[in-house]
Amino acid sequence: METFIVLVFVLGYLAITLEHQLKIDKLIPALFMMALAWAGIAFGLGDFQSWFDSHYGTLVEGFEHFPLHGEGHHSRFFWFESTLLHHFGKTCEILIFLVGAMTIVEIIDHFNGFQAIKSIFKTRKKSVLLWIVCILGFILSAIIDNLTATIVLITILRKIVSDTKLRMWYAGMIIVAANAGGAWSPIGDVTTTMLWMQNKVTAGVLIEKLLLPSLVCMAVPTFIATLLPAFKGNLDDANDDEPVNKVGTRMLILGLAMIVFVPVFKTVTHLPPYVGMMLSLGVVSLFAEIFSNREFSLSEVENKEHTHGPTFRALSKIEMPSILFFLGILMTVAALESLGMIFSFGNSVLDSGMNIDLFVVLLGAGSAVIDNVPLVAASMGMFQQGTDAHLWHFIAYAAGTGGSMLIIGSAAGVVAMGMEKISFGWYLKNIAILALIGYLAGVGVILLIG
Repeated sequence: METFIVLVFVLGYLAITLEHQLKIDKLIPALFMMALAWAGIAFGLGDFQSWFDSHYGTLVEGFEHFPLHGEGHHSRFFWFESTLLHHFGKTCEILIFLVGAMTIVEIIDHFNGFQAIKSIFKTRKKSVLLWIVCILGFILSAIIDNLTATIVLITILRKIVSDTKLRMWYAGMIIVAANAGGAWSPIGDVTTTMLWMQNKVTAGVLIEKLLLPSLVCMAVPTFIATLLPAFKGNLDDANDDEPVNKVGTRMLILGLAMIVFVPVFKTVTHLPPYVGMMLSLGVVSLFAEIFSNREFSLSEVENKEHTHGPTFRALSKIEMPSILFFLGILMTVAALESLGMIFSFGNSVLDSGMNIDLFVVLLGAGSAVIDNVPLVAASMGMFQQGTDAHLWHFIAYAAGTGGSMLIIGSAAGVVAMGMEKISFGWYLKNIAILALIGYLAGVGVILLIG
C-alpha cells in the first residue's frame, strides 16, 4: 500500500505541473491526492510496519506489534484517527490564518486603501520598481510573515502594473524575496516559528546568523532579474481613475497594524497565530462596518450593497480555490509523513555517512517538492544538537528559502499561484533558476561565516 500512496503523490504532482497542458485546474489533482492517499492508509492500516508521531517528531515505538483495534494508544486505529485529526487541525490553522489575512487585505482594498501607498511606487522604471517590491517583501515578511506579505504586495501591484504577464514576473520575484525575508525572523515563516517555539533557536541569534545570508538570497536574484528583458524600460501609465476613499488611509493603517499585531498576540498569549488573526479580522471588520455606515448615511449607496457590508464582500472575493489546493497538498504530504517515509528516508541518508551540511542543503531543495513543515519536524527528531547550534540556523534558512525553487514549494508561492494564475511550468522556466542562484548564494554565506 505504501507504493500506491507514493504513486498517488507522484501522479498527482505530475498533474499539477501539467495543469495547462491537461486543462485541469490544479485544485482537482490536489484534492484527489489527499483523499486517495488517506484512503490508502485506511485500507492498508493493518500492514504498515512504522508510524510517525508528528507531535514529538519520532517514530512510534512497537507500532509493528499493535493490533488494528484496541484500547488506548496501543492500537493502530487510535494512531490513525489521532494523526489524521492532528494534521487536519494543523492544516486548518494555516488555512484559517490565510482566510483571515486575505479578508483583511480585501477589506482594505474595498476602501481603496492601497491607493494611499502608491506614493512609494511612483517610479515608472521597471527595474527600480522590482527593487522596491523585493525590499518591501523582504522586510514585511519578517514582520507579518511571508504568506501575508505576498498577499499584500500582489494586491498593491494590481493597482500599479496593468500588464498581467509582467505582473507574473513581479509576483515570482516577490515569492523569492518574501521567503528570504521570512527565514531570518522567528515569526516570518512557519518553520522558523517551529524551531523557535521548540527552543532550537533563540530570536536574537537567529536574526544575527541569518540576516546576511537571507539578504544575499534576495539581493542576488533581484540584481540578475534587473538585467532580464522583462524588467527593461518603463511601465505603462498607471490607471489613476480610481476614486480615493476618505477613510482608505485609515483602513490601510488599521489593517496592516492589526496584521502586525498577530505575532505580538501569539508571543504574549502563546496561542496559535490564527487566533490572533481572527481577533484582528474582528477589529478590522468592526471599523469597516462603522465607516460603511457613515458613508451610507452621507451618500447614495444601494441598499443591497450596504446590507451585505464590506466584510461579506471581502469574503466573497478571497481565493477559495487556492485555499482548497493548499489543503490538498498539505494533507497529502501529511499522509507520507504519517507512515514514517520522510523520517526514515532522512535517517537512511544520514546513516550513509553523508555530510550534515550537504544533507541540509538537499533538505532545502527537497522543501521545494515536499512541504517544509514535515521536513523540519522530521529533522528535529533526527538531530540532538543544543539550542542555537549552527545546524538549526542552517535548517531554518534552507527550509525557509529552498521552497522558492518551485511555485508550490512554499505558502507564498501557492498564494501567488492562485492570485495571479501563474502556471507551474512558467515559474519553473523563468523564476526557478533565479531562486536556485539566490539559495546557493545564501548557503555560501552561511558556510563562510560558520
